[in-house]
Amino acid sequence: MRDASLSSLTKKELLAMARDRDVRGRSSMTKEQLVAALTAEIEESSVGAGRPEDAPFPIPGISLDDRANARRRRKELADRLEALVDRGRRCPWRTIEGHPCSLPVVAGKDRCVLHEEGLSDDLAIPLTGTLGFGSWPQLMRHLNLATYDIDPFGLDPVVAEMAWHVANALYFDYFRVEVEGIEHVPMDGPGVVVANHGGAALPYDAAMLTLAVLNEAPMPRRVRVVGTEIFNMLPTVSHLYRKVGAAYASRDDAREILSRGHLLGVFPEGEKGFMKPVWEAYKVGRLGRGGFGEIADEATAPIIPVAIVGSEEVHPAVFVSKRLARLVRFFFPEQRVDEIAVALNPIPLPIRWKIRFLPPVLPEREPLDAMAQLERAEGIRATIQEALDDMLAARRTAF
Repeated sequence: MRDASLSSLTKKELLAMARDRDVRGRSSMTKEQLVAALTAEIEESSVGAGRPEDAPFPIPGISLDDRANARRRRKELADRLEALVDRGRRCPWRTIEGHPCSLPVVAGKDRCVLHEEGLSDDLAIPLTGTLGFGSWPQLMRHLNLATYDIDPFGLDPVVAEMAWHVANALYFDYFRVEVEGIEHVPMDGPGVVVANHGGAALPYDAAMLTLAVLNEAPMPRRVRVVGTEIFNMLPTVSHLYRKVGAAYASRDDAREILSRGHLLGVFPEGEKGFMKPVWEAYKVGRLGRGGFGEIADEATAPIIPVAIVGSEEVHPAVFVSKRLARLVRFFFPEQRVDEIAVALNPIPLPIRWKIRFLPPVLPEREPLDAMAQLERAEGIRATIQEALDDMLAARRTAF
């Protein structure tokens, strides 16, 4: 759109365009200033943004600028992941029947991701060096031939990679997740990632937290998120839950994950945080009894607090029901849920997410008593709440 075309619009129309394009300081601009700012912004965004028909398919509520930004971020991720494998060399591993592996080796290693012992348990390096449906025939071949082992928690690196690629549509295109402070996530050794909880329908926050580390960190480490009973009891769901890298919310599983040097993801608010009604959104509840801190100290692992904005608005809960909770407990007696949140929208809203990783809390050298653990947990809760308040104050719109 040229200057002349913009000049023919009213100031009200120009302000609407400026709001859609997030032009800063628009409210105090004159009409001439709005025309100049919009012209500059349109010219800048047109470089590399592509034509409207370049977008795979339109998404209601998602602008073409957002789609262009998502494609740029995917390209950056692809370049970063491709450098992790050596396409010039092939894995020498063969099956008992003599079938060759045919996958490229990991950079600096002698075998591929699947057959370099213990590598895929912690790092999610794409098997072919790229994420995409084009690599799925090779992935399916190894899945069908069962050429690799799963880890003790049930992680299947092939299934996890497929889920990673599919879920990135939510991460990049729909929720448009923005990440801050990824440098606080350790790139080796154990760590406990502690975040505020929300969702009311599905654990989107667990998925986006995992994807944030996979997509944004220098090395794509897996965050082994622990979940409650229901995710480990439902047919099919429980198998997929384990295959993508999650684990059961028990102290034994958590200790074992950390002892193997992995990242442990926890949402200490539990079901109460997950089932918050909309009027309690982003009010961080008590983080349990501080048990995650005790486990972190035992493993000499840092605690990385995380503030997540977006999860509590995807399915805003209009009310909570104790009757539904009793029904759930009738079919799943082991499920510890007192109230069930009810949302009116079956389709998740296209909320723009922000995830902020905060400076780590170092482990204590000496064991803390129960009161000290509670005080530290309260300090972490306050840190997350302060970050949420800051992020919400800076946000102009949820979309």
